[in-house]
Amino acid sequence: MPIEGATIYILLCADGSYYTGLTRKDVDERVSEHNNGTYDGYTATRRPVRLIWSAHFERLTEA
Repeated sequence: MPIEGATIYILLCADGSYYTGLTRKDVDERVSEHNNGTYDGYTATRRPVRLIWSAHFERLTEA
C-alpha cells in the first residue's frame, strides 16, 4: 500500500554486500518483497537480506 512521502533504506545482503533502496511502500513490506524474490534485481541472488537502516521523508525530493 503506498504511503505519503518516501523511505530510503539500506539492506545487508547474505553475501555481506549492501543494497540501498527507495520506496513509497511500507518499508517492512518492501523488505519482504526482497526476501521473497518478488522482483529480479541485485538482491534476488543475495537473500536473505536484513534491514539495517531506514529513514522516512515527507517529500520524495528530501530523500
